Amino acid sequence: MEKDLIEYIAKSLVDDPSCVEVKLIDGEKSTTLELRVATKDIGKVIGKHGRIAKALRTILQSAATRSGKRTMLEILD
Repeated sequence: MEKDLIEYIAKSLVDDPSCVEVKLIDGEKSTTLELRVATKDIGKVIGKHGRIAKALRTILQSAATRSGKRTMLEILD
C-alpha cells in the first residue's frame, strides 16, 4: 500500500512518469522504500529546501502506522 502511494504521488510530480521506480526493502523492524526518478526530475521530488521530500516522508509515516513498522523513504539519484 505504501509503495503504491509513493509511486502515485511521485508520478504526479515529475515530467517523465515512466522513469519512476519504487523498490520496497522489507526488514525485520523497518521497511525502506527507495524512490528513483529521472535525473532531470530529482529536483521536483526533493523540492526547495527538501520540503516536498519531507512531506512525502510525513505522508508515508502516517500511512504506515497500521503495520507497526518504521518506514523510511530514500530518494536515489
